[in-house]
Amino acid sequence: MSEQLFDIDRAATPSVRLRALVWTVFVPVVLYGIGSGAAAPMYALRALDLGASAGVAGIVVALSGLGMVLADLPAGRIIARIGERWAIALGSGIGLGGVLCAISAPNPEVLAVGLLLNGTASAVWGLARQSYIVAVVPQAERGRAFSTLAGASRLGSFCGPFVGAGLVYAMGPSGALWLQFATTVLAGGAMLAIRSADGDDADSSDHTLRSVIVENRRVLGTLGVAALLMGGARAARTALLPLWAAHIGVSAATTSLVFGVTGAVDVLLSYPGGILLDRYGSRATGIPSMLLFATGFAALPLTNSALELAGVAVLLGLANGVSNGIIMTVGADVAPPGQRAEFLGAWRLTHDVGMFTGPIAIGLISAATVLGAAALTLAAAASAGAAAMYRWFPGANHARRSGDHSPKMA
Repeated sequence: MSEQLFDIDRAATPSVRLRALVWTVFVPVVLYGIGSGAAAPMYALRALDLGASAGVAGIVVALSGLGMVLADLPAGRIIARIGERWAIALGSGIGLGGVLCAISAPNPEVLAVGLLLNGTASAVWGLARQSYIVAVVPQAERGRAFSTLAGASRLGSFCGPFVGAGLVYAMGPSGALWLQFATTVLAGGAMLAIRSADGDDADSSDHTLRSVIVENRRVLGTLGVAALLMGGARAARTALLPLWAAHIGVSAATTSLVFGVTGAVDVLLSYPGGILLDRYGSRATGIPSMLLFATGFAALPLTNSALELAGVAVLLGLANGVSNGIIMTVGADVAPPGQRAEFLGAWRLTHDVGMFTGPIAIGLISAATVLGAAALTLAAAASAGAAAMYRWFPGANHARRSGDHSPKMA
């Protein structure tokens, strides 16, 4: 691959240290994650309360992921036009509308609309945060910035069900949705304190989404494949583990405990993973991560007890934790000047398509064969992702250590 994929002229944007982002970025992300984490398992229950079957409830919940996929490209254009701060305001407003739809829904159809809006809001929020960090964080600290961002989101999601438990006990599933409403207001308000990195005025760029995708098709068609496979592995992990736990007779309470432990591993590894990413490059962290995913998926059909399942779950949590922030960091490194937001929208789409299709693939494969076959297929896909990263991801990034803006790609 030509080294010009990574030969990018960085815009001279005033940079900030990570500590300066604690209250304007990382804490709001934790708040947003708390609300999302508390509400996520409640949407299926809300659908059941409205008369949906289990199958329909699953489809309705999946629409949040579809909303993210559909919104990724438009979100990039919106941010390019109005800047990160106002995009956060817009995303918060859409998210609040989605939550209110879900709370007041008289039927599953209206609930489905609410989840589509939630997915759209998540796409705008996520892309605006990423675009802002790309612009203001020094390149040598981006790995830590993005891994901390991912870790903050996972910390919020981990804490959310515990924080919302009392409200759910008192108000039913809607209690967690009201918590999501409140945290969205607080997080959105806190992030409005940032100043859009490129100013608050509309971007005068004449680039269209189509032209950005066409101009960067080599990057999206190579590095994007690795991003898609990583997204599929990440989402499949959370879908496959509970299904296999039920298959081998592990109780729901034990499964929840296993997920809690793996979530803690994931969060604890976020910042160390970012340090490794900054020091040794995305290939040195991405390949081991995908190989750990492959090993965990391949070992899953061999488990027959809760303890064995926990061992595989921790392995997969380790894989996820080590890789925190890697996709955002690689996207930041290859984003072309003048097209940052639009490109990052297309880049994010590759990962989100994997996140959306991973659980669907599990369902289709297990329906056609057996659940163990789905695990082995995922192991093969993760191995392919490791090969793609070896082929296309950069090695130790000389630019992060010496200031050279032309890192080489093997």
